[in-house]
Amino acid sequence: MPRGDGRRSRQSNPPSESDVPEDRNRSELDPLTSSPGRDLPPFEDENELIGGDGNDNVVDEEEDEGEDLFGDNMADDYRHIPELDRYDQRGIDENSEFSAMSEGDRRAAEEEMRRRDREEGRVPGGMRRGLEMFGEESSELDDRPTRRRRLAERAAAGEEDDGMDDMVESIENLEDMKGHSIKDWVTQLGPKTEIFNRFKNFLRTHIDDKGHNTYKEKIRAMCEQNKMSLEVTYNNLAQSEQILAYFLPEAPAEVLPIFDEAAKDIVIGMFPHYERIHHEIRVRITELPILEEIRTLRKIHIDQLIRTSGVVTSTTGVLPQLRMVKYDCAKCKYVLGPFVQSQDNEVRPTSCPECQSTGPFILNVSQTIFQDYQRITIQEAPGKVSAGRLPRSKDAILLNDLCDSCKPGDEIEITGIYSNKFEGSLNKANGFPVFATVIIANHILRKDEKAAGKYLTDEDVKEVVKLSKEDNLAERIMASIGPSIYGHDDIKRAIALSLFGGVSKNPGDKHRIRGDINVLLCGDPGTAKSQFLKYVQQIAPRAIYATGQGATAVGLTAYVKKSLVTRDWTLEAGALVLADKGVCLIDEFDKMNDADRTSIHEAMEQQTISIAKAGIVTSLRARCTIIAAANPIGGRYDPSMTFHQNVNLSDPILSRFDVLCVVRDTVDPIEDERLARFVVDSHARHHPLASADEKKIKPVSRTYEPIEQELLQKYILYAKDKIEPKLHQMDQDKISQLYSDLRRESMVTGSMPITIRHLESIIRLAESHARMHLREHVNDDDVNMAIRVMLDSFVSTQKFSVMRQMSKTFSSYLTYKKDNNELLLFILKQLIQEELSFQRSRLEIEPEQVSVSVDYLKREAARINITNLAPFFKSDLFSSHNFRFDKKHNTVTLVF
Repeated sequence: MPRGDGRRSRQSNPPSESDVPEDRNRSELDPLTSSPGRDLPPFEDENELIGGDGNDNVVDEEEDEGEDLFGDNMADDYRHIPELDRYDQRGIDENSEFSAMSEGDRRAAEEEMRRRDREEGRVPGGMRRGLEMFGEESSELDDRPTRRRRLAERAAAGEEDDGMDDMVESIENLEDMKGHSIKDWVTQLGPKTEIFNRFKNFLRTHIDDKGHNTYKEKIRAMCEQNKMSLEVTYNNLAQSEQILAYFLPEAPAEVLPIFDEAAKDIVIGMFPHYERIHHEIRVRITELPILEEIRTLRKIHIDQLIRTSGVVTSTTGVLPQLRMVKYDCAKCKYVLGPFVQSQDNEVRPTSCPECQSTGPFILNVSQTIFQDYQRITIQEAPGKVSAGRLPRSKDAILLNDLCDSCKPGDEIEITGIYSNKFEGSLNKANGFPVFATVIIANHILRKDEKAAGKYLTDEDVKEVVKLSKEDNLAERIMASIGPSIYGHDDIKRAIALSLFGGVSKNPGDKHRIRGDINVLLCGDPGTAKSQFLKYVQQIAPRAIYATGQGATAVGLTAYVKKSLVTRDWTLEAGALVLADKGVCLIDEFDKMNDADRTSIHEAMEQQTISIAKAGIVTSLRARCTIIAAANPIGGRYDPSMTFHQNVNLSDPILSRFDVLCVVRDTVDPIEDERLARFVVDSHARHHPLASADEKKIKPVSRTYEPIEQELLQKYILYAKDKIEPKLHQMDQDKISQLYSDLRRESMVTGSMPITIRHLESIIRLAESHARMHLREHVNDDDVNMAIRVMLDSFVSTQKFSVMRQMSKTFSSYLTYKKDNNELLLFILKQLIQEELSFQRSRLEIEPEQVSVSVDYLKREAARINITNLAPFFKSDLFSSHNFRFDKKHNTVTLVF
């Protein structure tokens, strides 16, 4: 039944309708509505009209004429009175010239007015611009200063509202904590509301350098992927809201839930039905300025937001954790709860409020809310452990969508709350009271993700594309591989190709053909084999380093151990599994036991590891590139024997390496002098006290300017992520003919047998070379370079006598894209070395200079289709190696 003015005063014996004048009813029964001849004092608050000072008559009248809720006549209180049961007609425009608006037009008009108010800086209720408590759909607040002041003071004191108002305004001065600690201050209603409003305004208004609304785009991208985590950069928050950036690290457990609610409010405003997908939105804080080491965490960090880094050593399974729990009373079936569970203690009811029994209480699974829970252990990275110290570890708890965001072997940066908890086992060992510490994760960033393609900016992509268009790109990349290592161009080329890798194929998901390129470095000691491995460990996004002497079969593949949490047998990953989609570096490969080395046969070709231990039968993935280094039998490589005779490795494992690089430490006075000069200059340039001019000195052997290591890493990541070269344009006949010739030569010479795996190696090398140049298709240039690398690997493993013959046989392939001057220099060095050996053996003296006939040099150069020697004699390469051309005697002389 409609009510006119909101109140109906009744007496115990209600008067008749004629005894109640209309004017009296309107004026006396409704003190908020005045008659035309009545003047009311200017009250500050409408609440003071009832029960305030100076209005005792009104109160007495209300008490005398109040409704009779109990008694014989209480039914008369609801008797129909037409004079009172009607609306006040004053102020109603019945002859309006405007037609009624539809619901859609009304919303559009209200949205237009709100947009106009925001642009002009006029916010409803007098709050600061952008701090609307209820977002864009907030209702108007009362502008009277007394009421606003009283409500703000009540909110700052943490008092509850009296029910007359349905909202509490934010306080203006959030910085004034009135003597409270940060944790107590941010839990009070007023500061909590202000933090909510400020963070909401920050998400709504933050603009980046390009004028884009940063977090509006992030929210849209998050919702497109149906995620529940919104990453917020700490530096952005500190630039816009300094006080929030100050509160956050000091009281993260209290501030982060406020941020979550504000972010959810923004998300629901943009996508009203997103709550059907996720009931909560989590704010993840990234790029916290201070990176703490695990061993430096102390009591001062407890309950604070910290950022640390380490390597994940173990993870548990994803388990359901109680978050809000309800119990059923077993006796009366009454539902108790909900009880909010904490991370430390279990919350259980003590008694049933219905039947007063003390239990038992049964978990109500249908009404209980769970969340995903996972526990991981992170350990200090090996390179960050101080000398003589053992790496320390720390447990971390992952909740909700952070679960399974990392796996063992990942190097991560974790941001979270450093919390403590009571553990009885520690007290038994160390005495009471001792607490254990754990990190409740808020954000996790993997090292490979940090530099991955999705983190490359538009400027990075432009630099990568610009670099790919250079003519001498391959030579610059080679010069950038191990720039502090002199020479070894063949090894640098092989490592560069292995870092880019080929394209894996898996037709019908039934037979997978690997695309990773395996490389074996074998040669004399002191030839920088281990330095190459260490360099790859630094530049590869994901690399695991192991040594043959310290690696076992289970350490490389997988091993079984009993879980401390579930007490069940679990499978732990070894080095090859941890290096999945990365690089596994194995030093001292020849020192491994035969049984251990046999265990990686499957991983090197099928790239899987099959396990059948302790009732666990499964297959793990090991899709990684293997770069190994080995020493020959006896310590030095003997060129008079085959590669198989020099290295104690079986043919099955040798055939699984795509490239074999033989490194020999030969005596060459010129090269030895240049090597010594390079090493001295390198030490001088990298001295801690070296001047800027000394650091800019160009090394003696540098022909091409190397690429910056950071840019090279981005280039490799971009190429592997975006480029997958296709093969349908390659010269198949050339590869088929080469494979036939190699098979024939290997049978004649009795060298390492050529198998179909070597043919696949040529294809992988060609794909890698095309990917290096960001090409979508493999062309002749890529095929020729792959054949050259493959033949270099094959010829270098032969006996010295066979090597020279095969070099002549395949000279057209081996000289592809080699500089003529470098080829002539190589030939000239061989002739000089032969003449020097002849004079030492016949004359038994050490000559001061050695001469070679130019005609002899021309005959040797003609075999590789080089006829003009004049440019070589005039080149810097010729003079820098102390060669002199004597035109009168038609000889080339080397002066020692």
